Amino acid sequence: MSALSLTIATRESRLALWQAEHVQALLQQQGHHVTLLGMTTQGDQILDRSLSKVGGKGLFVKELELALAEGRADLAVHSLKDVPMDLPEGFVLAGVMEREDPRDAWVSARYATLMDLPQGAVVGTSSLRRTVLLRALRPDLRIEPLRGNLDTRLRKLDEGQYDGIVLAAAGLKRLGLASRIRHIFETEQMLPAAGQGALGLEIRAGRDDVQAALAFLSHQTSWLSVAAERAVSRAMGGSCSMPLAAHAVQQGEFLHLRAAWGDPQGHATLVTAQMTEQVADLAAAERVGLAVAERLRAGGAH
Repeated sequence: MSALSLTIATRESRLALWQAEHVQALLQQQGHHVTLLGMTTQGDQILDRSLSKVGGKGLFVKELELALAEGRADLAVHSLKDVPMDLPEGFVLAGVMEREDPRDAWVSARYATLMDLPQGAVVGTSSLRRTVLLRALRPDLRIEPLRGNLDTRLRKLDEGQYDGIVLAAAGLKRLGLASRIRHIFETEQMLPAAGQGALGLEIRAGRDDVQAALAFLSHQTSWLSVAAERAVSRAMGGSCSMPLAAHAVQQGEFLHLRAAWGDPQGHATLVTAQMTEQVADLAAAERVGLAVAERLRAGGAH
């Protein structure tokens, strides 16, 4: 295949730049010429309110999609959990890269685990999913909002605004900050968000040249897992104003998917559902996701 000249649209946070530079390096090894187009998104600018109140995760990708639409960029690299469940018309997911650790990490200066916290301690997260799962584990804690990029969140913790915070393990590992992790929650304790730890490659529909150039980056097992997870979220309404967790693991030909839903007001217990099915393609993975969403609704999720 002939070499292409490609531009990657990326947010300018340290983690987003790491992700874009990672893809840039892999493409350059294939002989392509690759530049980065750094951008500030609305999601990066609005830091005083939770995402669920200001328009959701799409705020992190709209500007990048505009650059794709206008031809200023050829692809965008996203943390898949920040990508809306339905892409706008004219855009496609060209691939999902091999997943990093999908779990949540406990970060604290003083307390080794969540269970070591004294009653009434303050834990920081702006994720409704994490909020309902934390409440299920420790209803006595004060859960306070925590926005900003990874470095900002760690600084707020270090300043003493929180007794501990919960972050995605993948981001900390990618930025060489694994030493900040005191404890990694097993998925049985804290079920991850759909797509957590996976990188998605978005392009304009019809760019077969770019699709072909990116094909080697795609990891089928990771893609099947996140397709099932995202199908649960899509079927349940798919916004970050919904406290929903979904995590799939591929073992041989079989995909095991678990999901959990909680009431954001804290009135109801967690609703959980799971399923194991033989899965060979994305359509089959999405059917498993739809079936698990149906089970969540049957259990009282809405």
